[in-house]
Amino acid sequence: MQEEPLTAWSDGPRARLSPTIAWLGTVSLLTAMSSAMIYGLLPVFLLKVLGANAAIVGTLEGAAEAANSFMKILSGAISDRVGRRKPLLVFGYALSAFNKLLFPLADSVAVVVVARVVDRIGKGIRDAPRDAFLTDITPSPIRGSGFGLRIAFYTTGFVIGPAAAIGLMTLSGDNFRLVFAAAVVPAFLATLILLWAVQERPGQPIAALRRWPIRAGDWHRFAGPFWWWIAIASLLSLARFSQAFLVLKANAVGVDAAFVPIIVVLTHTVFAVAAYPFGVLADRLDRRYQLAGGIAVLIVAHLVLMRATSFEMTALGAMLWGLQMAVTQGLLAASVADAAPPELRGTAFGIYELAIGLMAFAANVAAGALWVVGGAPLTFAAGGCAGAAAIVALLIGRPR
Repeated sequence: MQEEPLTAWSDGPRARLSPTIAWLGTVSLLTAMSSAMIYGLLPVFLLKVLGANAAIVGTLEGAAEAANSFMKILSGAISDRVGRRKPLLVFGYALSAFNKLLFPLADSVAVVVVARVVDRIGKGIRDAPRDAFLTDITPSPIRGSGFGLRIAFYTTGFVIGPAAAIGLMTLSGDNFRLVFAAAVVPAFLATLILLWAVQERPGQPIAALRRWPIRAGDWHRFAGPFWWWIAIASLLSLARFSQAFLVLKANAVGVDAAFVPIIVVLTHTVFAVAAYPFGVLADRLDRRYQLAGGIAVLIVAHLVLMRATSFEMTALGAMLWGLQMAVTQGLLAASVADAAPPELRGTAFGIYELAIGLMAFAANVAAGALWVVGGAPLTFAAGGCAGAAAIVALLIGRPR
C-alpha cells in the first residue's frame, strides 16, 4: 500500500531491518513500562483497597480486551483507506497517556473500569496500524525477525515497569496511588518520541473514506490461509487468559502486595530475552510446528500453576508463560501479515485482534468465574484443557 518509507531496509541481496523498528520498539517499551507499573498492582489494588473479587477482575479484563479488539479492526481499516498509519498511532498513544491520569485518582471500582477500558481503547486504536506499519517497512523473508524485535522491546518494558513499581511500593509503604502517578511519566514520553522520531511517507489510499471504512468486498480479498491462522490464534486465546490471574496466584500463595509485580517481571524477562530469537526461528522453520511447541509450553505452564503452593512453583509457571508468549506472538503476527493482501494489512491486523480479543473476553470472564468457584486449580486446569484443544486443531488442519 505504501511507497518506499523514509527509513527503509537495504536494496542489497541481504534484507535488513529498518531503523524505524527500533524507534517503534522504544515507544512500545516506554508504554509497556507505564502499563506494567499499573497493571502489575491493579488486581491486588482492586481486591485489597476497593473490595472487589476475582470475578470482577476477570470481567474487567475481558471487557477491556473486547473494547481493545473492536477498535483495532476500525483503526486498521481506516489506516488502509487513508494511506497513513502515524496519525492513528499518535492518537492512540496520547489517549492512553492522558487516561492513565485516572488511576491514581480512582476511589471506586467503577472509575477503574472506565480507566481500564479507555486505556485499552487507546491501545486498540494504535495496535493494528502499528503492526501494519511495521509490515510495510519489513521484507517478507525477515518479517518474523521484525515482529520479534519489536516484541522484545515491548516486553523489556514489562520487566522495567514492575521492577520500578516494587521499588516505589517498598519505599512508600505500599502506596498504590504513588506508583500509579509515577506511571504517567513514561506514557507521555513515549508519545513525544513517536511524534518526533518516527517518520512516515504517506502511501496511496485505496479508496475515499466513507461512513464505514470496511466494505463488504474487502472480506472476499482474504484467502483461506489467512482465516486458518485467525482460527488457530482464536483457539489459543481461549487458553491464554489475562496475566492478572498470575498476579492473583502470587497473592494467593502468600506473596506480599508490594512484591506481586515480581511475577510480571519474571514472565516478561523470559518473554523479552526469547522473543527475537524465536521470531528469527519463525522465518526459518515450519511455523505450525513452532506454534505447536509454544502451545505445549503453555499447557505445562497451566499444569505448574494449577499445582503450585509456593512462590517458587508460581514463579516457574510464570516464566513458562513468558516462554510460550515468546514462541508464539511474533510467529502469529508474521503469519497474519504474510497471508493478508498488502493493501489491506491494517484491516487484516484489525480482524486478527478482534478475533483473539473476543476469545480473550470469554476466557477472562470464565477464568474469573472459575476462580470464585474453585480457585486457581480449577482455573488453570480449564486453561490447560483449552490449550490441548488448540494444539489438536493445529496439528490436524493446515492452511491451503
